[in-house]
Amino acid sequence: MQRHMCKGKIHRATVTQAELDYVGSITIDALLLKAADIMPYEIVQVTSLRNATRWKTYALPAPEGSGKICLNGPPAHLFQPGDLVIILSMGMYEEEEAVKLVPRVVFVDEHNSITKIEEHHLITNGE
Repeated sequence: MQRHMCKGKIHRATVTQAELDYVGSITIDALLLKAADIMPYEIVQVTSLRNATRWKTYALPAPEGSGKICLNGPPAHLFQPGDLVIILSMGMYEEEEAVKLVPRVVFVDEHNSITKIEEHHLITNGE
């Protein structure tokens, strides 16, 4: 059986831009991508804390240290600069892989600078 698991999360990032006239995607500071184990062009889910909107798109890297979080294309109608968002990366894992997964949660400040990274080791079979 495969399980759909969260493998990385950027928690409460601040949207810095919303660019309607773009083909799509979300542009994310490359430092945040690395910290959350998100690859360029990987599909991510973006959820707005303001209005509970969820959007799936692919991630593109912004310059390291830029703090950039930009929703491109259609989601620019739903996410605005200043909005707080949660960015999740997910994967499909076989049972043997899932129990070894160590999801990362990346916490950021209001400028999207990393304040803390947590690794969450899964506990299975009462261990």
